[in-house]
Amino acid sequence: MKTKITALLAVLFLSISATAQIDRSVQPKPGPAPTITLEVPGEFQLKNGLKVLVVENHKLPRVSYSLTIDNNPIVEGDKAGVSSMLGAMLGNGTTNIAKDEFNDEIDFLGARLSFGSSSAYASGLSKYSERIMELMADAAINPLFTQEEFDKEKTKVLEGLKNSEKSVSAVASRVGSALAYGKKHPYGEFITEETVNNITLDNVRAFYQKYFNPNNAYLVIVGDVDFKTVEKNVKKYFKNWEKGIDVTTNVIKPNPNVPATQINFVDMPNAVQSNIALTNNVDLKMNDNDYLAAKVANYILGGGGEGYLFLNLREDKGYTYGSYSSIGANKYGASRFEATAEVRNMVTDSSVVEMLKEVNRIKNETITEEALKNAKAKYVGSFIMSLEQPQTIARNALNIKLNNLPADYYKTYLSRINALTVQDIKDAANKYFKPENARVIIVGKGSEVIPNLEKTGLPIKYFDKFANPVEKPVFSKPIPDGVTAKTVVDNYLTAVGGIDKIKAVKTVHMSGDVKIEGVPIPLTAEVKYMMPNKGSLEMNAEGMGTLMKQKWNGTTGYMEQQGMKRDMTEDQIAEKKASPALFPETDLDMNNVSLESIVSINGEDNYKVKVVNGDNEIFRYYNTSTNLLTQVESTTEAQGQEIKTVVSYNNYSPVNGVQLPYGQTIVSGPQTISMNFKAIKVNEGVTEADFE
Repeated sequence: MKTKITALLAVLFLSISATAQIDRSVQPKPGPAPTITLEVPGEFQLKNGLKVLVVENHKLPRVSYSLTIDNNPIVEGDKAGVSSMLGAMLGNGTTNIAKDEFNDEIDFLGARLSFGSSSAYASGLSKYSERIMELMADAAINPLFTQEEFDKEKTKVLEGLKNSEKSVSAVASRVGSALAYGKKHPYGEFITEETVNNITLDNVRAFYQKYFNPNNAYLVIVGDVDFKTVEKNVKKYFKNWEKGIDVTTNVIKPNPNVPATQINFVDMPNAVQSNIALTNNVDLKMNDNDYLAAKVANYILGGGGEGYLFLNLREDKGYTYGSYSSIGANKYGASRFEATAEVRNMVTDSSVVEMLKEVNRIKNETITEEALKNAKAKYVGSFIMSLEQPQTIARNALNIKLNNLPADYYKTYLSRINALTVQDIKDAANKYFKPENARVIIVGKGSEVIPNLEKTGLPIKYFDKFANPVEKPVFSKPIPDGVTAKTVVDNYLTAVGGIDKIKAVKTVHMSGDVKIEGVPIPLTAEVKYMMPNKGSLEMNAEGMGTLMKQKWNGTTGYMEQQGMKRDMTEDQIAEKKASPALFPETDLDMNNVSLESIVSINGEDNYKVKVVNGDNEIFRYYNTSTNLLTQVESTTEAQGQEIKTVVSYNNYSPVNGVQLPYGQTIVSGPQTISMNFKAIKVNEGVTEADFE
C-alpha cells in the first residue's frame, strides 16, 4: 500500500511541477492539423453507364437514394420551362402503377420521393428499402406522361408567373442572371408566359428521352443497407434503364463583365425597399488552386454576421436586416460573385456607396491575422462536424467525380485551409471581386431612389422586368387642369358602381388561393368584411388546417398563428378604427386628402393621392383611365424599424353591381403574398360570429 501511495504522490508532484513551469503569458503553439480518415464508399457501375456509390451506416434504420444526372447546361430557348415541367410530372405514377395508387403506396411506406429534370431523391425506413428503390426506378424509367397532368402543371406554372409579377426578389433574380450571363445562356434564360405556352406534352416527352438517361448518372445510396444486397437490387431494378445517345451541348460564353462600374436599374413602383446586387462574373472551379482562398475571402467579406458587409450596413449604419456576399464555382466556367442587400428606399444610394467601399477594402487592405484565424476556425469546424453525417461522405465522393478533383481532395482539406495566408486572401479577392467591372443591379421604386442614385456619379442604365433596355422612366407627370383629389375620389366611387350600390353592400365574403413567396405548399384564404368596419382573414393549408387567423370586430382584434394568439396593439387598433375595411373613400375627410402627382405603375398612369390619417400618411393610387384603385402604400413601425406595405389590386369584376378586385398582392418588407380569389359573395355567408 505504501508503495502505491508513494507512486501516486510522485505522479502528483511531477504534474504540479510541470504545471508550474508553464508560462501562461505565452499562447501555446497550435498542433498539427488532425489527420482526416475518410470512409471510402463502395462503388460499382452498370452496363448502361449508371454509377453507384454506397455508404453503409447502421446507426438508424433508414436509407436514402439520391440520383444525379450530370448533363451539360442546356439552353431551352423558346420553350424555356420544359425542364421544369418534366421535373413536376416525374414521380406522379408510372406506366405500371396509376398516379393515385403510386402516391398512396409512398404514403403507406412513410417514404419521400421527389424528382427534378435531372435528379431524384427517395428516403424511408430500411425495412422497405427494396420497395422504395423499385418505386423510384419505375418512376424514372417508366414515367406516366398524361395530357391531364401536363395541363395541370402548365396551369400551375402560369399561375406562379402571374403571382411573381409584383415580386421584387423574383424580378431581381431574373434580371440579375439575364444581364450577367445573357438571355441565350443556359444560366441567363428565363421562363415567360410565352415560352410556357410554346411547350407541348410531346416536348416534355422528347426532353425526357434526350436528357433523362443513365449515361452520366450517379446513384448515391446512404443508410442501413448491405452493399451486396444493394448491388443486387440496383442491377435488378435499373438494368432496363436504356442508355441514351451521348448529347454534347455547346455552352456559350457568358456576357463579359462591364468595362466600368454601372448601375442597372429596374423600376418597380410597388417596391417597399430596394434590392441591391453588386455582381461580376467569375471563372472559378473547385479544382483551382485558389478555390479555398476565394471562399475564405468571401466569408470574411460577407459570409455571415461577422462579415465586413454585415457589420457596416446593419450593425453600424442600420440600413438593412443583413448584407451578405457569395461566390460560385462551376466546372463550365460560368459563375458569379455577388454582394447583396435589401435596404430602405431612402438609403439606397448610401448602401451602394458602402457596399463598394467594403469590397474595395478587402481588395486593398491586408486582413488581420485574427480575421483569418476566425475564418479558418469556421471552415475547419464546419468540415469536421459535417463528417459526422454519412451523407457527407457520399457527397464528397460525388463531388470528386463531378468536379474532377484529386482523390485526396478532402483528406488534405484541413491542411490546405490552415496553410492559407493573409496574402492568399488578398490575391483571391483581387482576382475574383471586381467592383471596378461590376454591375450594381437595383430593383426598386425609381421615383424615390433615382434622384439620390444619380448623385453617386455612377452611370445608370434602365431595364424592364425582363432585362430589356429601356429609356429612363418618367416618374411623375403634370396634373391636368380641373383634376383634384375630390374629382379623383368621386370618379373612383362612380367607377366602382356608384354610392347607392356601395351603400347596399353590407358584407363581402372572398375565398381563393394564396401564394407566399418562398413557401412551397399550396394555401387558401377566406376573407370576410362587415360594414362599417369589421374584418376577418383565415389562411389554410390542405391537410394542415388553419395556419393563421386575423380578426377585427370593430373595437378589438387579434392575430393567431401556429396556436399562438396575440392581441392587437393600441397603435394597430387606432389604425383599424381610423379607416373602414371597405371603400374608405366614402368616409374621407377631404381636408386631409391631397392629389400629389401622376405616376406610372406597370406602364399605366395613376393618380397618386395622399391621405393623412393622424400621424400616418397613406398613399392611394387610381388608374387615370379606369379610375379604379390600383395600389395602396402605408408605413408602420415595428421593433424600431419602419416597415412599408404595398397592396396592389387587379382583375376587377362586378358583383351585385359593384366592381371588386379578384386579385391582390401584398408586399410587406421582404415578404410577398399573392391572393387570387375564385369566388366573391356580397351580402351572404357572413355573420357577427366570424369576427370574434
